[in-house]
Amino acid sequence: MRVFQKLFLIFYLLNYSCASEKETEITVKPDQFIKVLGIAQDAGYPQINCGKICCQAYYNGEESKKMVSSLGLVDLDSKQKWLFDATPDITQQIDDLKKELNSKTVVDGVFLTHAHIGHYTGLMHLGREALGGKSIPVYAMPKMKSFLEQNGPWSQLVSLDNIKIKALKNDSTVFLNEELKVTPFLVPHRDEFSETVGYKIQGINKSALFIPDINKWQLWQKSIVDEVKKVDYAFLDATFFKDGEIPRPMSEVPHPFIEETVNLFSNESKLVKQKVYFIHFNHSNPAILDAHHLQDSITNLGFNFAKQGQILGL
Repeated sequence: MRVFQKLFLIFYLLNYSCASEKETEITVKPDQFIKVLGIAQDAGYPQINCGKICCQAYYNGEESKKMVSSLGLVDLDSKQKWLFDATPDITQQIDDLKKELNSKTVVDGVFLTHAHIGHYTGLMHLGREALGGKSIPVYAMPKMKSFLEQNGPWSQLVSLDNIKIKALKNDSTVFLNEELKVTPFLVPHRDEFSETVGYKIQGINKSALFIPDINKWQLWQKSIVDEVKKVDYAFLDATFFKDGEIPRPMSEVPHPFIEETVNLFSNESKLVKQKVYFIHFNHSNPAILDAHHLQDSITNLGFNFAKQGQILGL
């Protein structure tokens, strides 16, 4: 497999210059890759009891269902696969991962970002009423770990050994194997029950950021522009497109608007902009639709929108 990987990399680099500038996906799978398993905000698309045009488009057969934001990490060489966030759509998302690698384990680990419903409640499917998992590694920060251990029904997953919680530390790297590593980092968010982290996922050749939830970029002590420049792909919070999108004070849910993120990168090269993959779209966000002129206006500037099933090599 290692010889194949080197030959593939040479072939890919030689032919990349002939491809479109927007073509960052690859059609032949390398040994390690990320697969986008979902792109929607915690409640998915369509959202419950939504009679607005945005969700009615799905019921009218004009739009596809969008699963909740999640990434899969696959290593074909070691026959391992990991999940980033355990969403309410975990059943379908695990099945989508198995299509890439149907190994003996259901999943080799789950990395949680925080305790909001779209990011951890899928753990229920690992319990006795469903899978009845055995010591499935679940990676969690200290407050997230305590929340799972001290609150039902999640505590039952721990007491029955359905899951085995692996403690994470801020900016401390987890080595999954000789070729893949993951580093959590704290980000500001509404931390009612746990802290919130993003992840840096590193392979042999490439690396990625995964930040599905964060408050405004200026509230983070780091520069998102600088952090994006350090990686090859950056899956960034795109919950809302612009201010006034929902009928409530948007200061209560202070995610960075897509418009704001685009403005932050306005003076950067197209090469830098192409690293950005917007993800975690609210049902009200027009960018969640399969096609929309506002989405086109952003892609024309060089940015990308994460798509379910998308595969990006590491």
